[in-house]
Amino acid sequence: MAAASTRDGKTALIGDVRTKFDKMTSAVFLDYKGMTVEQATNLRAQFRKAGVEYKVVKNTLVKQALKDTAYGPKLNDVLVGMTGIAWSYEDPSAAAKVVKAYKKDAGDAGDKLTVKGGLIEGEVLDGKRVENELATMPGKDELRAKLLATFQAPLQQLVALLQAPAQNFVYVLSAKERQAG
Repeated sequence: MAAASTRDGKTALIGDVRTKFDKMTSAVFLDYKGMTVEQATNLRAQFRKAGVEYKVVKNTLVKQALKDTAYGPKLNDVLVGMTGIAWSYEDPSAAAKVVKAYKKDAGDAGDKLTVKGGLIEGEVLDGKRVENELATMPGKDELRAKLLATFQAPLQQLVALLQAPAQNFVYVLSAKERQAG
């Protein structure tokens, strides 16, 4: 990525940030004030494992990148102070789930991490909604499992219906045999 110190570098960085927002399914905005480098590195590793891209970007560059979007102006309250952005590209709840788990498991470091807000399908969410709604949404694999179960249910019922007459016939024969015996 180009250095942000030159005009061309800033333009490239703004374009890169805009591309991330165009490709994402959701974004989570974080305040990481008070975290050590080691704690931040641990959080980045967890994001990477979940397929989430995390970057610290200057608020002014983010505002510049999003100025012509419908949700850009709504993020002005979020883009204040130290801001780290976690972009999820496939599973919209991935970043929020990582943050929720980190806050729960990392003790002191988790207490220092604050969710400032989120963005999904052009809707800006406050920090509470990110933690309570976005983080509890079923993930991609959970949705696939539910869909598979939905597809299998009618087939299982069909097999049971097809087997029922044969089972009933066996019961009738068994009852006749007991009666005769």
